[in-house]
Amino acid sequence: MFRNSLAETYTETEKAFQLGFVSMSEAILVAVQAVSFIIILIIMAVMANTMTMTARERLAEYATLKALGFPPSFVVQLLLGESLLIAGMGGALGVAITFPLAQMFKQAVGTLFPIFYVSPTTVLMQVAACGVVGLVAAAWPAWKMSRIDIVQGLRHVA
Repeated sequence: MFRNSLAETYTETEKAFQLGFVSMSEAILVAVQAVSFIIILIIMAVMANTMTMTARERLAEYATLKALGFPPSFVVQLLLGESLLIAGMGGALGVAITFPLAQMFKQAVGTLFPIFYVSPTTVLMQVAACGVVGLVAAAWPAWKMSRIDIVQGLRHVA
């Protein structure tokens, strides 16, 4: 009826529409993954900045520890431990809210994605990302603080 008019329509069943949408979902998934990696990089930059500021503020304390005879590896362990603790707390919060958010998403999209669940691999990747962010964020400040000169560190005023 609308084939030769100016307002042609493309009519298909709901099932055909859903199958076409699902076939395009790979592009959506790639976009979501790209945005996720960008967000992880931004979080890593913020965390690295936080750890650098923390190390700079505690320069005199680290120099004191070295003057008391603690090895440089102890200073590295302190910074790595603090960074991993902060990243771990953030990661635990992220994993905890993943399941309620996934359930809300499943309810919001209805029949568009009839099977939607969070796999154990996703949770494992979240935990691995937390560990990597914690280690990378503390790597530079830990290396710098392990090499500080005791005299310069004790003269430092934050």
